[in-house]
Amino acid sequence: MTSNQHPTPPYVWVAIDIAKHWNAALVEHPDGRQQRFRFTHCLDEYDRLVNLLRSFSLPCRIAFEPTADFHRTLGFRLVREGFEVCLVSSVAGARLREAIFNSWDKNDPKDAEVILRLLKQGITQRFYDPLVHEIHDLQEFSKTYYQISRSRTRLQHALLNHYLPLYFPEIERYWNSTRNDWFVRLMLRFPTPVTICSLTLDAFVKTAWDLVGRKVNKRAQLEELYELAQRSIGLPVREDSLAIETFRLQLSRYRAFNEQRSALEKRAHELLRDRADYQRLCSLPGVGPITALVILAEAGDLRRFKHHRQFLKFCGLDLAKSQSGNSRGRESLSKRGNARLRCALWQAALTAVRMRENSFRDKYARYITTDPDNADLRRKARTAVTAKMARVAYALIKSDRPYRCRFEQGLPSGSTPLRRTVEAVRTS
Repeated sequence: MTSNQHPTPPYVWVAIDIAKHWNAALVEHPDGRQQRFRFTHCLDEYDRLVNLLRSFSLPCRIAFEPTADFHRTLGFRLVREGFEVCLVSSVAGARLREAIFNSWDKNDPKDAEVILRLLKQGITQRFYDPLVHEIHDLQEFSKTYYQISRSRTRLQHALLNHYLPLYFPEIERYWNSTRNDWFVRLMLRFPTPVTICSLTLDAFVKTAWDLVGRKVNKRAQLEELYELAQRSIGLPVREDSLAIETFRLQLSRYRAFNEQRSALEKRAHELLRDRADYQRLCSLPGVGPITALVILAEAGDLRRFKHHRQFLKFCGLDLAKSQSGNSRGRESLSKRGNARLRCALWQAALTAVRMRENSFRDKYARYITTDPDNADLRRKARTAVTAKMARVAYALIKSDRPYRCRFEQGLPSGSTPLRRTVEAVRTS
């Protein structure tokens, strides 16, 4: 019996367990001979590893498990030297280690052996180096924006749950947006009701007039604030006290975070506005500059995925279920992908379903039509819209087309109702 399949050429398999200081390497030759060694993250050790790999007469396949960012420098060096580098999943490594050793025991030699087995079985993912593929700047930009937003949110919670309840509880009702810079300016000038009541009504209106910005019926709002200050239950703390000094310090930090975030958003648009992929993503309902930035930074070139299911799995938006015998669990998201990319698509889906007319809003409405008040059904609908957002984003990049609606035949008169002007061409 003959086979048309070509035999797999022999390789030298190299498995590396990455750590902060010492890396454990395991090399297996085609004849089964193995050699182990350790090396550190330094130039001399990297040179020694590259020279060793080049000394073999056969091509090498290298795999390691990503560990924080300690693998990035080694991965970049190996890719630049022309070696084939792969990643193994930490979840797959943990499951295989338990199956092989029948124990939870974990150490570097065992981890290297587990990585080697996964590499030989082909249960790997090709290492996509951000610097080689020129998305390193986008990733660092996206991560910086995330860290600033995270710090701003934590400080916002401290202001709303600690400082305002102590010094001016009644004014919290005016905190209706994370971008209300006028509120922060007003609190910096008048941190307590005592500072407001120390002035007359006309003096307070005149002083705060430019602080609250452009508002409809501004004087009525300032008069309402003055009345709230007179009836406030806030602690009577002096303006020159150390407590108010720290309060103003936190308000200044919050305002600085807002300014940094706005500057990064403007910079992101200037950086990417001439890129075709960015323009296509921004044409999607619910996708803005930062969301498009996160998609491009975390996923790289979406054309490298052969099918949209691969992209969904990369995002962790693929379905999985637990089934054994007659017991069948419900399908749910695996969430075994890029968490930041999945979060960005989720936020874009939430924005899209709040808009008046688009295919995502239409899908959400059809999903909850049986029971609109069911919270669990609304959650499932938002999840389905998020998966559709990922599919449409992939299709726009893959087909090199912007998002546009397809007008369907609607009423007998020939007119098309707005609720039917849905779906993007080749993206439904």
